[in-house]
Amino acid sequence: MAYQGPPPPGGFASPQDPFANPPGHPAGPAGAYYDDAPPTGPHADPYYGRRDTLASEGSAQEWDYYGRKPEGYGASSESLMNSAPPPRGYAPSGASTPTYMDSSLGGNHRPREPYPAWTAEHQIPMSKEEIEDVFIDLANKFGFQRDSMRNLYDHLMINLDSRASRMSPMQALTTLHADYIGGEHANYRKWYFAAQLDLDDAIGKSQNQAGLPKLGKGAAKKAPAEKSLDAATNRWRQAMNNMSPYDRLRQIALYLLCWGEAGNIRFMPECLCFIFKCADDYYRSPECQNRVEAVPEGLYLRAVIKPLYRYYRDQGYEVVDGKFVKREKDHDKTIGYDDINQLFWYPEGIARITLTDKTRLVDVPPSQRFMKFDKIDWNRAFFKTFYEKRSFFHLLVDFNRIWISHIAVYFFYTAWNSPNIYKPYGDTNPPTTAMQFSATALGGAVATLIMIAATLAEFFYIPTTWNNTSHLTRRLVFLLIILALTAGPTIYIGGWDRTSNVALIIAIVQFAIAVLATVLFAIMPSGRMFGDRVSGKSRKYAASQTFTASYPAIDKGGRVASVLLWVLVFGCKFTESYFFLTLSFRDPIAVMVGMKVQNCSDKLLGSGLCRNQAAFALTVMYFMDLVLFFLDTYLWYVIWSTVFSIARSFSLGLSIWTPWKDIFQRLPKRIYAKILATADMEVKYKPKVLVSQVWNAIIISMYREHLLSIDHVQKLLYHQVPSDNEGKRTLRAPTFFISQDDKGLNAEFFPPGSEAERRISFFAQSLTTAIPEPLPVDAMPTFTVLVPHYSEKILLSLREIIREEDTNTRVTLLEYLKQLHPVEWDNFVKDTKILAEESSAFGPGASYPFGGPNGSDEKEGSKKTDDLPFYCIGFKSAAPEYTLRTRIWASLRAQTLYRTVSGFMNYSKAIKLLYRVENPEVVQLFGGNTDKLERELERMARRKFKFVISMQRYSKFNKEEQENAEFLLRAYPDLQIAYIDEEPPRKEGGEARMFSALIDGHSEMMPNGKRRPKFRIELPGNPILGDGKSDNQNHAIVFYRGEYLQLIDANQDNYLEECLKIRNVLGEFEEFSVSAQSPYAQWGHAEFKKAPVAIVGAREYIFSENIGILGDVAAGKEQTFGTLAARALSHIGGKLHYGHPDFLNALFMTTRGGVSKAQKGLHLNEDIFAGMTAFSRGGRIKHTEYYQCGKGRDLGFGTILNFQTKIGTGMGEQMLSREYYYLGTQLPMDRFLTFYYGHGGFHVNNILVIFSVRIFHVTLVYLGTLNKQLTICRYNSNGEYNGGQPGCYNLSPVFDWIKRCIISIFLVFFIAFLPLFLQELTERGTWRALIRLGKHFLSLSPVFEVFSTQIYSHSILTSLTFGGARYIATGRGFATTRISFAILFSRFAGPSIYMGMRTLLMLLFVTMSVWIPHLIYFWISVMALTIAPFMFNPHQFSFSDFIIDYREFLRWMSRGNSRSHANSWIGYCRLSRTRITGYKKKRLGHPSEKLSGDVARAGWRTVLLSEIIWPLCMAVIMTVAYMFIKSFPVNGVQQGSALIRILIIAVGPIVLNAAVLITLFLVSVFLGPMLNGCCPKFPAVIAAMAHCIAVVGLIAFFEFLWYLEHWSAANTVMGVIASIYIQRAIFKILISVFLTREFKNDESNRAWWSGRWWNTGLGSHAMSQPLREFIVKIVECSMFSADLILCHILLILLSVPLLIPYIDRLHSTALFWLRPSRQIRPPIFSLRIRAQRRSIVLRYSLLYILIVCGFAALIVLPLVFEGSLDFTCTLCESI
Repeated sequence: MAYQGPPPPGGFASPQDPFANPPGHPAGPAGAYYDDAPPTGPHADPYYGRRDTLASEGSAQEWDYYGRKPEGYGASSESLMNSAPPPRGYAPSGASTPTYMDSSLGGNHRPREPYPAWTAEHQIPMSKEEIEDVFIDLANKFGFQRDSMRNLYDHLMINLDSRASRMSPMQALTTLHADYIGGEHANYRKWYFAAQLDLDDAIGKSQNQAGLPKLGKGAAKKAPAEKSLDAATNRWRQAMNNMSPYDRLRQIALYLLCWGEAGNIRFMPECLCFIFKCADDYYRSPECQNRVEAVPEGLYLRAVIKPLYRYYRDQGYEVVDGKFVKREKDHDKTIGYDDINQLFWYPEGIARITLTDKTRLVDVPPSQRFMKFDKIDWNRAFFKTFYEKRSFFHLLVDFNRIWISHIAVYFFYTAWNSPNIYKPYGDTNPPTTAMQFSATALGGAVATLIMIAATLAEFFYIPTTWNNTSHLTRRLVFLLIILALTAGPTIYIGGWDRTSNVALIIAIVQFAIAVLATVLFAIMPSGRMFGDRVSGKSRKYAASQTFTASYPAIDKGGRVASVLLWVLVFGCKFTESYFFLTLSFRDPIAVMVGMKVQNCSDKLLGSGLCRNQAAFALTVMYFMDLVLFFLDTYLWYVIWSTVFSIARSFSLGLSIWTPWKDIFQRLPKRIYAKILATADMEVKYKPKVLVSQVWNAIIISMYREHLLSIDHVQKLLYHQVPSDNEGKRTLRAPTFFISQDDKGLNAEFFPPGSEAERRISFFAQSLTTAIPEPLPVDAMPTFTVLVPHYSEKILLSLREIIREEDTNTRVTLLEYLKQLHPVEWDNFVKDTKILAEESSAFGPGASYPFGGPNGSDEKEGSKKTDDLPFYCIGFKSAAPEYTLRTRIWASLRAQTLYRTVSGFMNYSKAIKLLYRVENPEVVQLFGGNTDKLERELERMARRKFKFVISMQRYSKFNKEEQENAEFLLRAYPDLQIAYIDEEPPRKEGGEARMFSALIDGHSEMMPNGKRRPKFRIELPGNPILGDGKSDNQNHAIVFYRGEYLQLIDANQDNYLEECLKIRNVLGEFEEFSVSAQSPYAQWGHAEFKKAPVAIVGAREYIFSENIGILGDVAAGKEQTFGTLAARALSHIGGKLHYGHPDFLNALFMTTRGGVSKAQKGLHLNEDIFAGMTAFSRGGRIKHTEYYQCGKGRDLGFGTILNFQTKIGTGMGEQMLSREYYYLGTQLPMDRFLTFYYGHGGFHVNNILVIFSVRIFHVTLVYLGTLNKQLTICRYNSNGEYNGGQPGCYNLSPVFDWIKRCIISIFLVFFIAFLPLFLQELTERGTWRALIRLGKHFLSLSPVFEVFSTQIYSHSILTSLTFGGARYIATGRGFATTRISFAILFSRFAGPSIYMGMRTLLMLLFVTMSVWIPHLIYFWISVMALTIAPFMFNPHQFSFSDFIIDYREFLRWMSRGNSRSHANSWIGYCRLSRTRITGYKKKRLGHPSEKLSGDVARAGWRTVLLSEIIWPLCMAVIMTVAYMFIKSFPVNGVQQGSALIRILIIAVGPIVLNAAVLITLFLVSVFLGPMLNGCCPKFPAVIAAMAHCIAVVGLIAFFEFLWYLEHWSAANTVMGVIASIYIQRAIFKILISVFLTREFKNDESNRAWWSGRWWNTGLGSHAMSQPLREFIVKIVECSMFSADLILCHILLILLSVPLLIPYIDRLHSTALFWLRPSRQIRPPIFSLRIRAQRRSIVLRYSLLYILIVCGFAALIVLPLVFEGSLDFTCTLCESI
């Protein structure tokens, strides 16, 4: 912004110089021009007394494009200056300053000062009236909305007031300007230099604005002096330093006004900077200064914001039938917020912006650009700047250093130890040293190949338009040279010269180069290789450096810890992997290389395949070892980071091992020193007096929450007792502070194991750590709590509490809560009884809500029964005031918004308490007038703390929600609710107008029962364009006040004692003591160099941790991640932002794109993106250990897995994102590792764990085939070979290796429990830790861990391949409901059960062929994959429910064919394939269309890999294993061709189904139309026939296979495995290649069975559809029979526990952790239902037993009679 050079044309040289003071800036008393006389003087209202005439010609032609005369505003009715004649434009009205009138003092009292620190006596640079005039002037010049202007005026004033309360007002204004516009860390200044606008402005001046030449090179030639960045930054600083306070304030005001109406454009910070820059340039131009007319209100919104908003909206949505519908475009086709924003990063990007008449915007002089905004053609400007394509190559590009450091090192290790592989064939001598070195050195070539692959993949993700591919090309050339150096010598040595000394020298040099290259690639970020994107000096990279790589520095200690941690992790890992994995693998390699299987051959293929079976097995084993090599690292990371974290907690003083004395005895002293701002108080009072007030407040608040009974409270309070001096009283401290020492005093202070005890202990423990000093209350900064709310429960209704949800629930919510919180319920009931007795002491019988007046005289016995209702439901009368108490009690223990609000409103209480305690003079000032004192305290709390709930749906609430919201506002009048208001379109077919509105408890009620909003700001359109939450936060963000924001979810809670620490937490932002220097001064600016703190994280306590095993697992996860990991990560600079309850530096975040990101689908985990943005743009992220909020977690199995699916799919989306790309390719090594293992690495590890299990089973299958068919050499105990075993194969080293592998997989799973155990150990002691661990194991939590690992890995893989990530509203209820088998099966079959069943079959084969005891572990984990969902289902093992469930399952399998049904197997089957086929775009308007969500069709590349190639590979692998078994002669006779046999078994059932279906199709087409009228069940009968034949056929083919295998169980199992994989490949290929898109309705399914293809609404599709439906039906029939059999196997497994007596009780005990005596009673049914259930149970038990016996017979009978069943069949023998 170098404003030099001659004055621009227009001739206003000095007076209008933007940096000079405005002429005659009022120096006299402010407000002199608010008289009755027309205003005079320089600051006169320029619009006074004007009529609506157009201004001078110059500006008329500028503004007439709006096509109507500008209209101003009359004086508002709320104006304070009603006596003045109405000026034009906005009246300088006081409407925006809230006034708190003190009615008790009569009308003549002057209004309370709303901004106490910004008053005349503080030497303010501008009065608030002058500031308001600035806002009004800007609003008139630019057409901002009036409400927005009022809102932002208040916003700015509170910000100034907040800062001015701890520094001088002048400094407050200067630092605010520095943070927004001009300071070292202001985003606007960073952008200004990154986009090289200093050059643009300088040229503009030097050329006298004769249009811009091309930016960049031409510019550099013309203005050499201005080229250097330092000179430019210095000029910038001087310009800023010379600015008047008036100009500074005007700039802030203009920025805020631009920001406040930007709506969704707020997600694009640099776009906003550009708009502000154009507006600012325009404001300084003469045409703006001379302009007299006010422009129409809403002009800025219409001309500037709406076009941009519409452009973005149309990227994601299209209009269909007048409704907005999501387009079926994936992220790489959608131009998102980031793409639009990045256009403004580079001068080349800004140069792309053109007007509709094809001129470039940069060719317009800067001062006129703003006027051209509505003529910009945005469609031509934007393009993708990063392609978020769905593919696994993202993992390769972002994490290439991980792959190199593992795969290359693994290659070095293994190649050195597999010398047999590269010795010449048939040579008995070991290879030469030269060959060994050279072969090992290929590890370097592997590393280089990974780098080359990553570089090529990078070309896919970055558009090749700009300067960003030059460094990629350069890197490729370098890499190819290195590849030649690392791979070339091996070709020479291996091919020509293995023995000479030259070869040895070459090999050693090659090895050295390889090691160097590997180390370089593994450590150096790829973004800095050959052309540094991160710290290069070239201006070309300025923008990407500024916005993606300005990482904040870590302090020395943190950096040392960071490097040390990773040296330890990798040191341990490489040592352990070498000795444990590689060396144990050496012997198996030695024996298996070159092992050829003798005398085997196949009828068709000869001996080519089966001879090399050992080589195939070895290949799979190599892969297996590599996967384990990866898993080891994570293991060591968990161990060392836990050790570091625990060490850190000791160094912070945060463990239970700190003696009691230290924690509790010194607690009063610590409260005095750390919580109270005692440094600034004069010591008039004894510390004891001040501390006692705080302590008593905490204890009483716990009593009010029913955590403590009155007896406990008495023991815990400070009491006044008579002192030794006559007539004086003194305070006696509670014995609690000393009791643990003094054995005589061992009283009980808390109910055992209660919440109160936990909270007090945490409070006491947390104060032992070092925490920032607090400021006095009136100097503390203002902050806001923001809660997004969609449809979460606000308050539980009576019906929800005392009625069961449905027949499966078995318990009312109130019963359940009473079981969980018995002590609190007792305290509540006692309280209610006291209340009841008090109310019955008043007045006549009418007001006895609890019975008549003589209740007290009755006998004691009846008293007990009278009190029963209290103990049952907490009230006896249905009067609302009593039922409401019970509702509130329950709501405070469930996950409700009321709990959140009442918890966080404790801030207000805490501020009042601290203000009263620290300023005793305030109490004295008001004497005994408690009302006035309370009002004074209220005023302080209101000034320092705001609470905004963003209720997206408020205007659409139903009656009950409306009442509950109103209840919140009445209970907490200072609570503010921001909501989206909608106005119908003004004309037909127009768009509805959307508004952001704000109400609070003080807003007046309007006649329609709604409240009148304080502010109502029009939005550019519907703000909810993404997944909802971030948009909801964004629309309400304009209503935040103060300097900091705390982001809270609607399922959190807070406590008074934590709220008392608020000033210490805000102190973490390091802005309490700001330097008195100006940030712009010559020397002073150096004191503002340190990176600002952007986010301060806090701990979460999961309040659902004692609600049974699943609640505890969820809590444990959060505890280890949210506390243990966060502590270590934040210390070494790797913590990001995970949402809630983090505090944000509001100004930092809002100028950088807001508190979360919002592109639909991509930013599913919206909050972590805000963390990554803050981190990459130079914000520090800290973590506090001494402050915690409560948080609820989902408790049911399904809801927990939904949550994990959401996290998993969200992580998949993150891996596609540009943030991961920037961090992965630019972070220095140690911080990169921290970032990777703390975030993506966890999920990649989960994928690898599951992959290791699968690949391990393949390995075992291959070894099983070898073990089964070959003679294995046996050794004696000394390891000597036993003689007499001709032709034996030496495989025993392989089995030793297998045992080691199983142990290491087991350790990887087991280590997951270590962090939780250690965390418990340090925070709650050994005994508690052991008990918690024991409970976990007894409740089978490892089973859950295995299952959730599979869910995580499945959800990431589907997200990366198919997408379809969406926000899953995580359930907030309690899990006491039994879910039916069919629902659980359909939910988890795809993610886990199918894969588990296939693995189980492989394991069965392995167990039959290679039994070792270690396999038991695998049996447990694979069973977990199949039956975990049922094991954690409440009351799964209640016999009658089990059988009734079986009936429901059979109906689920069979319905949906004659008429559509929402919940049926056929529906589930269709839904699961639409991921691949997608839906037809055309709508047929059929009711059954609602059953399906919208799924995009998968891309062909995705389908090719995941649906065609991979299943085919698996089918080939399994078929080869089966063929190996069959390639040996039986009794000297060559067997038939195994390939033909397995194909007959696999394809046979499919062919049978096809034949049956054609026959039935003809039947239905000819008979259907005739019979449909008289026999409505006709379609169902036809369908049943087809399905029955399919099931029978499948079973028959299985028995046939068994017969062919001569009743050999192991061979049969192997055959079944192979045929399953072949069928799976066939189905996947049929679905993905031959199926067109799915209809949204199921008409064609029903038409197939009923034969009615006309008037089904299929239209022309009725011709093509039967063929498609034929393919579908073939697949469906086969899948149906497989699913039916699979489900029966599952049911049989699940019915084994039914035989154990009292299993339901035991199961519930394990699941809910409630003793059997306290457990939930079985439901009580009416007699009719009882009889009905009994008959169902009887009938279906018989059916079930019959079917089970049938299954058993099919397997047992052949085994029993195999000897006698010997019928020969020559044809069968030959196949």
